[in-house]
Amino acid sequence: MRLPTFNNLYGRIFAIFWLTMFLVLLAVLALPHLDPRKSRDLPSDMYQRIVVQKDMLEERFRGEGNLTRILMFLEGNGNGNRGQGPMMRDEEKDSRPRFFVTDLDGNVLTAREHPDFKYKALQNFATSIESLDKPQQRLYGRYMIAGPVPVTFAHQNLLLYVGFRWDQPPPFLLQLFDKPIQLLLAVMLVSTPLLLWLAWALSKPAQRLALAAQRVARGQFEADPDLEKGTMEFRQAGRSFNQMVEAVNQMISGQQRLLSDISHELRSPLTRLRMANALATRKQGTSSELERIDTEAQRLEQMIGELLELSRMQTNSHLSREEQPLRSLWEELLSDAQFEAEQMNKTLKFDAIPNVSISGNPKLLMSALENIVRNAIHYGKDTIVVRFSTTEHHVTVSVEDNGDGVPDDELTQIFRPFYRVSTARDRHSGGTGLGLAITESAIRQHSGVIEASRSPLNGLKVQFTLPI
Repeated sequence: MRLPTFNNLYGRIFAIFWLTMFLVLLAVLALPHLDPRKSRDLPSDMYQRIVVQKDMLEERFRGEGNLTRILMFLEGNGNGNRGQGPMMRDEEKDSRPRFFVTDLDGNVLTAREHPDFKYKALQNFATSIESLDKPQQRLYGRYMIAGPVPVTFAHQNLLLYVGFRWDQPPPFLLQLFDKPIQLLLAVMLVSTPLLLWLAWALSKPAQRLALAAQRVARGQFEADPDLEKGTMEFRQAGRSFNQMVEAVNQMISGQQRLLSDISHELRSPLTRLRMANALATRKQGTSSELERIDTEAQRLEQMIGELLELSRMQTNSHLSREEQPLRSLWEELLSDAQFEAEQMNKTLKFDAIPNVSISGNPKLLMSALENIVRNAIHYGKDTIVVRFSTTEHHVTVSVEDNGDGVPDDELTQIFRPFYRVSTARDRHSGGTGLGLAITESAIRQHSGVIEASRSPLNGLKVQFTLPI
């Protein structure tokens, strides 16, 4: 059976589960050793201090033969301050170590004048001692009892215990287990970073995969090596995604190369056709039939040229990019278009070009706007308007005309190669149906979007947005 690894999604989940179980087990095993409310061995330093106190008491009462008088002294003045014991408050008494005495059978000889709590606690502790050779300590509420230590008073072998107030806070784990709300908060505090780490480990490769899918949707068929990182499941998904992208890219590239080869091959017979038409015109003179042949040959040559340009644009998905100000790209182009419109008795108006820069291929960006503007000049009646707007990350360009426009159900189709609108934009208008297709390809390769709609001028409005 293959063991889960950290490169496996399920392996990470199992690792977090077992780590949590280990921490819980560690807490359960450590709790008895940390709980002062359970009897445990007396630390050596405390044991030595009790032995020193025991020797001092034995030395003090060496000549005393009355055990009752010794016990009365221990009852009232555990540290030898005679006369002050009855006047002290209970808190002050509890703050000083006090000595208690039992016989070898565990019967308590002192502490009878103390509260029942201390007497019962001492009696419980004394009867729980299993071996006199192993002194222990135990916490009862806020009172710690330690012992026993063998002692000799009035020629009798007895056992000495020490009791004192325990002012130290209980261990952190005990506070948690005693207070369920704090325990819940502690578990959340420990598990939250682990869960956040797991969520991050799962979301990061998923985000990379989503971004790669968005790039493919924009027409950027590029394999991303980073997709093959992370857990085994995401590596497999990323590898499959890259294989799919490469297969689609090869298929599209093959189709585009075929289209380009066919276009190149068509130019040879087209050139011979035009030469033959020129020879016929020289021998027989001009005629309407020969002029029609020349016109269609010119239109076919224009179509083949635009088809080759579109094919090269779609094949070259890795464009050489440079940063250019928008004014240097489009200002001269719009001025020339304005002059051309005036020669046709039409008016072209355009806003001030924003003073921002854009990263891209200058030739394609100029061609994109030029095709739209010339299309508007050709089909508009007498007015063309070019508008610019910018945001923090994008620039939007809209070109409107007051021509016949495009039917609403065909607005999404005009960017298809060779598509012709059924009304005004037909073959007799002189277009090849590739201008807007070239524009759409250029905008898409620069991670932009383009759309067509009805203009407020009652004509066509073409708008595209590019990142800046």
